[in-house]
Amino acid sequence: MATGDQADIVLRLRAVLPARWFPDTAPGAVTNTPVLDALLAGVANVWAQVFSAVSYATRQARIATASDVFLDMIGVDFFGTAMPRQQSESDAHYRARLRAAMLQPRGTRTALVQALVNLTGRTPVIFEPARPPDTGAWGVACGWGRAGGWGSLAMPFQCLVTAFRPQGGGVSVVAGWGVPAGGWGGGAIEYATPSMESEEVSDAQIAATVAGVMPAATIAWMRISN
Repeated sequence: MATGDQADIVLRLRAVLPARWFPDTAPGAVTNTPVLDALLAGVANVWAQVFSAVSYATRQARIATASDVFLDMIGVDFFGTAMPRQQSESDAHYRARLRAAMLQPRGTRTALVQALVNLTGRTPVIFEPARPPDTGAWGVACGWGRAGGWGSLAMPFQCLVTAFRPQGGGVSVVAGWGVPAGGWGGGAIEYATPSMESEEVSDAQIAATVAGVMPAATIAWMRISN
């Protein structure tokens, strides 16, 4: 028995019946009032459904507890079409992405790295042609096969971003099609459902994430790689 379920409401209704009208019944005891029991059960069933609906609606008013399509609606309210739920993405994972995006720093190189790591789980490579620590300079470690690159002051407020798609896909640590069957020393095997599959991130989402973090009047030249 849980708060608000049918059994709980039956006990609550019995507790407020006028004294001496019906025999007192302890919780869980067998009653000798089958007609009254049936009547109270019918009323309690309706109120249990109402309680469940009200509790569900209350949870949808906060992003911390929202679920299902209501969490998608919160995503649209805050971000429009920029952060849709990914295929088979769970409420918990989608909620975490939304909350991270709401407080996401923007306008800096560090913020750009953080945004892409949050989205893909992989650290991007960022090169600014007008930034000596990226290009290398006298007294800064650089050289053939080491850090450095061709710099250019003709590209102010611009950067070259190499973003990486998420690694993996499918169901982790489980044998795939065409590999040895599962067993001791032979690989893992199990039944899988769509909800177990790793979420995919599209190239469009990666590009939109970069565009949403870059400050105004700057340019990010994008390359997306595996």
